[in-house]
Amino acid sequence: MGNSETDPGFSLAELAARVGAAVQGDGACRVSRVGTLENGGPDAIAFLANPKYRALLATTRAGAVILAPADAAATDLPRLVGQEPYALYAKVAALLHPRAPDAPGIHATAVVGDGARVDAQASVGAHAVVGARAVVGARAVIGPGAVVGAGASIGEDVRLHANAVVYDGCVIGARTVVHAGAVIGADGFGMADESGRWLRIPQVGRVVVGTDCEIGANTTIDRGAIDDTVIEDDVKLDNQIQIGHNCHVGRHTAIAGCVGIAGSTRIGRNCKIGGAAMINGHLSIPDGTIIGGATVVMHEIEQPGAYSGSFPALPYRDWLKVSARLRRLDELADRVRALERALADRGAG
Repeated sequence: MGNSETDPGFSLAELAARVGAAVQGDGACRVSRVGTLENGGPDAIAFLANPKYRALLATTRAGAVILAPADAAATDLPRLVGQEPYALYAKVAALLHPRAPDAPGIHATAVVGDGARVDAQASVGAHAVVGARAVVGARAVIGPGAVVGAGASIGEDVRLHANAVVYDGCVIGARTVVHAGAVIGADGFGMADESGRWLRIPQVGRVVVGTDCEIGANTTIDRGAIDDTVIEDDVKLDNQIQIGHNCHVGRHTAIAGCVGIAGSTRIGRNCKIGGAAMINGHLSIPDGTIIGGATVVMHEIEQPGAYSGSFPALPYRDWLKVSARLRRLDELADRVRALERALADRGAG
């Protein structure tokens, strides 16, 4: 079997058996890393998922490629073939570039509070903090400087990267990854206006994150005001996302970077939300909805589908012209109505 010091990498046949793909060409071809079609060398396996890069199959130096059946005849290179080449690539990359295991144990500079339970197989890094009564599951990794609040629960095989913070009482499900600087369970933005003065409303809910999720660097998820903020299983969140208090994100939803979601919004399952989209509070978005990048969602979405509200980029001078015309739409509408009335009066006469 491959991936040893004396026999690095895997044969294509071995990879095919592990990832559920078909082999075409030389199944004995060995690869030890992933690479791109443009820059991969003879020891690399590349992939084609976007037709835009199909021409690179003719010039690539990669030793093998991953392709969809429709592209399999476009090259004589040894190849793995499957209906979802990008997913196959993800599996192959995980086999060729496995993460080094973390040594279990608690670093001498870490702080573990009274009554906390840290599994013997877990790893707690330098200057990390595990609060009182918190639970850290088997093979979980609490990175350097990360903080697990009092009474929080960290599931098996969870990884908190450096300086991630999980506030008191919050729950992180098994195999979830929380990247550096993310904050899970900070207070939601709950304020009451009393005669020109803001009164802070205690936020007494939690954040409950399901299994197999990924939370990007510097993403923040606010704890619920009363009930919990919930992130269901297999949700993938990019970097620098803001999710307000009492939101509910359905399983297998993916949200790209810099999205802002105001409080008490419910996002269904299997949704895809593009980068920098802004979603108003107290809305529902149905299962299977796709929201384009930079779209502003101000009202309830009742039917699943693809929605976009962003204006495509234009050359600057063209944009100035379009902007000027848009500002005159009210004037134009008034003139059209006046003409319609004049024509109607003439017809009546």
